[in-house]
Amino acid sequence: QVQLVESGGGSVQAGGSLRLSCAASGITFSVYSMGWVRQALGKEREFVSRINSGGSTSYAESVKGRFAISKDYAKNTLYLQMNNLKPEDTAMYYCAAEYLGGPNFRYWGQGTQVTVSS
Repeated sequence: QVQLVESGGGSVQAGGSLRLSCAASGITFSVYSMGWVRQALGKEREFVSRINSGGSTSYAESVKGRFAISKDYAKNTLYLQMNNLKPEDTAMYYCAAEYLGGPNFRYWGQGTQVTVSS
């Protein structure tokens, strides 16, 4: 059974930083593509970033240069380092595994809330 458990969300002021973590179990971490998707209140789900099994990364234009995705294979943990946060980054952030295209993945975590105040 695949389990993805996010942590690290919180409230910060604009310009601040947060690091999200996602502990993964039940999947072969080195094989699956993994990523982060966010959903703001009243808005559609939005792709944020993903990292494939080979380590290649991609980012939404809105977060390029500010966010960095990484994997720790020894800990089976996915990270999202978020710097220079903006109020428009406020959303529920979901860890996900096995990329299907767009903002879609096969497996999902429960989400962690990020709130950025101006």
